[in-house]
Amino acid sequence: MRKVIAIAMAVAMMGSWAGASVYKGQRAYMKLCKKCHKSGGKLAGSHTQSEWEEYFDNNGKLLKEVHQNDSTAMAKLNSKRFEKNIKHMRQFFHKYASDSGNVPACN
Repeated sequence: MRKVIAIAMAVAMMGSWAGASVYKGQRAYMKLCKKCHKSGGKLAGSHTQSEWEEYFDNNGKLLKEVHQNDSTAMAKLNSKRFEKNIKHMRQFFHKYASDSGNVPACN
């Protein structure tokens, strides 16, 4: 029974990443977040894959909560660019999370 649940969860996660691009996520990070957070690789490595999933769930709800007192960040998180690239950014942060074993070649 556990295997069935695990497989169903894996398939559901993969569906949310369909068409997501790590490269596009990194590029979106550079345009939206780098000014304040600097290195994308270091930021991505500051959380686990499951933590990044929580941050990006519900259209970035937790990201927006964390940045709620920063009007510049909120403008970016509520922008069309973020909305368009959230699945790519999610893939970027997931790929380079602290428990992924991956390190980006360039920041």
